[in-house]
Amino acid sequence: QVQLVESGGGLVQPGGSLRLSCAASGFSSYYYTMGWFRQAPGKEREGVSCISVSDSSRKYANSVKGRFTISRDFVKNTLYLQMNSLKPEDTAVYFCAARLGVSSSCLEIPYDYWGQGAQVTVSS
Repeated sequence: QVQLVESGGGLVQPGGSLRLSCAASGFSSYYYTMGWFRQAPGKEREGVSCISVSDSSRKYANSVKGRFTISRDFVKNTLYLQMNSLKPEDTAVYFCAARLGVSSSCLEIPYDYWGQGAQVTVSS
C-alpha cells in the first residue's frame, strides 16, 4: 500500500525556519519524481518545489527560490523541504506528492500519490 506521510509542520515566527519531512512507504521513491505543494485558505493549490528521478533536476516556485531547499534520502525513502526566512504568506497546508518516472516540468504535471498534508503557520 502506497503511503506518504508528512511531518514537521507547526507555528513559526516570521524569519524562522522549519523542515518538512515526507516518509514514503509501499514503493521505492528512487524511481519517482517527488514534489511539495501547498494550499492556503481560499486559494488554489500551488507547486512549491519538486525533484526529479535520481535528483536529476530540482525546481522551485519563484516565491520560494533562495529560501526553500528540496532534498531526499533514498535510504530512508524520505523527502524533505527545508524552509528558511519564512513569511506570513507561506502559511498553508503543505502536501508531498509522488509520480512514477522522469519529468522536467515537475511543478506542472499531475501526480499519482499524495500525502494528507501538514499545516505550516507563519505568524508573530
